[in-house]
Amino acid sequence: MDDVAAEMRSKFETVIALFGREGYARAEPAILQPAEPFLDLSGEDIRRRIFLTQDGEGRECCLRPEYTIPVALAHIAERAGEPASYAYAGPVFRMRVGEPNEFAQAGIESFGRSDATAADAEIMALTVEAAAALGLTGPRLLMGDVALLSGLLDRLAVPAAARRRLLRAVVQGKTASEAVAALSETTGEVDHAHAGLLKALEGQDPTAARAFVEDVLSIAGISSVGGRSAGDIAERFLARAAERDNPVNDEVRAVLGKALAIGGDPDAASAAWRSLSDEAGLDLGATLDAFDERTGFLAARGVDVGAIAFSAAFARNLDYYTGFIFELHDPARPDLKPIAGGGRYDGVLQRLGAPGPVAAVGASLWLDRLAGASA
Repeated sequence: MDDVAAEMRSKFETVIALFGREGYARAEPAILQPAEPFLDLSGEDIRRRIFLTQDGEGRECCLRPEYTIPVALAHIAERAGEPASYAYAGPVFRMRVGEPNEFAQAGIESFGRSDATAADAEIMALTVEAAAALGLTGPRLLMGDVALLSGLLDRLAVPAAARRRLLRAVVQGKTASEAVAALSETTGEVDHAHAGLLKALEGQDPTAARAFVEDVLSIAGISSVGGRSAGDIAERFLARAAERDNPVNDEVRAVLGKALAIGGDPDAASAAWRSLSDEAGLDLGATLDAFDERTGFLAARGVDVGAIAFSAAFARNLDYYTGFIFELHDPARPDLKPIAGGGRYDGVLQRLGAPGPVAAVGASLWLDRLAGASA
């Protein structure tokens, strides 16, 4: 047992020293954290995976299930208006199937940088370097870009409800054709059960319609469902009502199907995206320029860009991430979950209480999964 603890301390010291060399200050948030931020960002679904308790005043708390939210909360409280970079290493606590519920995590978070593409590349390059320092010198690198997919959905004017279904299918790992098919999935029983409410919303001014739905929920005694407020639920009803009048057409489906099938290394993927956007008459130039700039910064930092497998259909938590995303896997242990992962999440700090948007990008390494990593 002492040998295992000593090995883990050595890993902590290795990654903290590596990240410290790049100017990342060590963050050590408390193990006991308020539960509300985790529930607000991840919904009630996370409740069954975290270890809950109460503090002396009866407020719901949990053992730290990950580091990003605690580090972000501390940054907001202490340095919300300033750029800052943090590194961490220590135990976290979360229910996991087939893996220990207490495990070691290390990582970095960068807040407030205006040079987004350079920051993205730095985070990914340092994560690759940290994994190599701990024994994984030839990881399989996966990459996606939420900004590209979101930009495409915006320009195609995909209704909000259909957009959510497609993104949910992407997160679930569905194929491109399955994700496109999800655009037209109906929730027959749900629609039938709420047909009267949806009918009542047709043609209403959005502000009046939102107030109407919130009143209905209030009368029913519903204040929140799955971490969503009455206002959030009202927005979903409004989106469903709007979708009835604006179905997704075949041309839009075809474009989305082609986009989700794009893969290859970042240079090949960029060329395919540009070809598709030109063919469809859609302006994705600024987003693709940023994509290419990030690729250049990755190459400059020594990452083998040709070894990165980009997929437009690769996704992590899309309610959380707003830009590029990535994962590292051990090719010798394909049965395991990611060794590391991260990406850009510009909307999170404002949702946690920051007075305005804060640029944010970070990554975590699961140190227990690095045990015996291939060299």
